[in-house]
Amino acid sequence: MKHVPERPFSNPEVAARKLVELAATIAAVQDGRIHIEKIHAPFLCTLKASGAEFGAGIKHAVEKGRLELHEGGTYGRLLSASIE
Repeated sequence: MKHVPERPFSNPEVAARKLVELAATIAAVQDGRIHIEKIHAPFLCTLKASGAEFGAGIKHAVEKGRLELHEGGTYGRLLSASIE
């Protein structure tokens, strides 16, 4: 029997913390806007997270008031660089 190791970003709080950390390193384009793909690509490709983990992390960061997402989902705005 194979045991599957726990994924590092399966906890939405941990995923949100990493997404906010990534967003803080990206230069804002206009009015503090950060294109979502600039957070999405490193989270999925470099950190090997899943799309579900990305979605849960973004949702958690928005609920905690750390990120603000545009209704279309093309960009976001970093509200606070810390996750509590």
